[in-house]
Amino acid sequence: MAPVVRALGAETTIHSRVCVTAQHRGMLDQVLGYFDIHPDVDLNLMKPDQSLAELTASIFTMLDPVLKLEKPDWVLVQGDTTTVMASALNAYYREIRVGHVEAGLRTFDKWAPFPEEINRKIAGTVADLHFAPTALARDNLLQEGIPDRNIIVTGNPVIDAVHWVAEQPVPSQVLSLLKDLSISENGNRLVLVTAHRRENFGRPIEQICTAIDRLADEYAGRVKFVYPVHQNPHIQGPVHSMLGGNRNITLLPPVEYPVLINLLRHATLTLTDSGGIQEEAPGFGIPALVLRDVTERPEGVAAGVLQLVGTKTDAIYQATHRLLDDVTAYQAMARAVNPFGDGHASGRIVQALLNHSGRQK
Repeated sequence: MAPVVRALGAETTIHSRVCVTAQHRGMLDQVLGYFDIHPDVDLNLMKPDQSLAELTASIFTMLDPVLKLEKPDWVLVQGDTTTVMASALNAYYREIRVGHVEAGLRTFDKWAPFPEEINRKIAGTVADLHFAPTALARDNLLQEGIPDRNIIVTGNPVIDAVHWVAEQPVPSQVLSLLKDLSISENGNRLVLVTAHRRENFGRPIEQICTAIDRLADEYAGRVKFVYPVHQNPHIQGPVHSMLGGNRNITLLPPVEYPVLINLLRHATLTLTDSGGIQEEAPGFGIPALVLRDVTERPEGVAAGVLQLVGTKTDAIYQATHRLLDDVTAYQAMARAVNPFGDGHASGRIVQALLNHSGRQK
């Protein structure tokens, strides 16, 4: 969303205000600082291990007075978080037009990803403008009865963000880590791991860790594994318990966005259950093995830049082993074209808002 905020701020005919729920305080503050975004309203709703019901209720209770005071023409929401769902519905209650950024992603399984699939469907139901990242996302919306005139294919602004980060100097933390791990063109290779999704809590994350532990042992001295570990205790506990003793695995606390993106740029491949990294990795020609059974980004699978491997230990091991050892298989994924955007999505979103500014809801 940061590129959209910056593009709105650069448009003199638009008065934009930024409201954050801070449902993930630490990660939010990192991104706000990096992109020099200063929220006008900070609801500060994060509580340790709060339930989805508690978070949803807090968003409704705390955001509604803000909407009542501000009386905006539009509320923009991005993606499929609980914040997005509750904010879109709250704006609808106030009869405020909603623009949904990254609209139309679907797995058609309400339990995977959970609760994101239902969150984005609810946001899509009330949205007045749908900023679809791809033609397939547009088709999903059309099949749900959304009028074509209300859908704009923009690309995903996360690619705008990736391009911007790539133009900045490499963070010193990344340079130091790469040196310590001897990651270079002629040295060790790097596998970046990110796994944190709610549907992977419990047995799935344990199976993922077992595969990573096995791979790290087999490729010791040749491939280094780096895993920035999400703050959620359902991830922290099993990851540190199962992988903390493996000297070929570097477990990091959550890292700032530019650090993550630059680690990704220097990786040979990534193992991830993240939605964003499924789009960011192809921008650098980095193959991504997706630790999920379904993805709302099938365009990447069709293009050959993503491979669904699920959460079973053997499947993860075999897919990773193949890419690390089979040059032909690796190059086939690394050379594929990124289907998720060209770095100009935020400008298209702002222009669409200007084009629709005089229309009634």
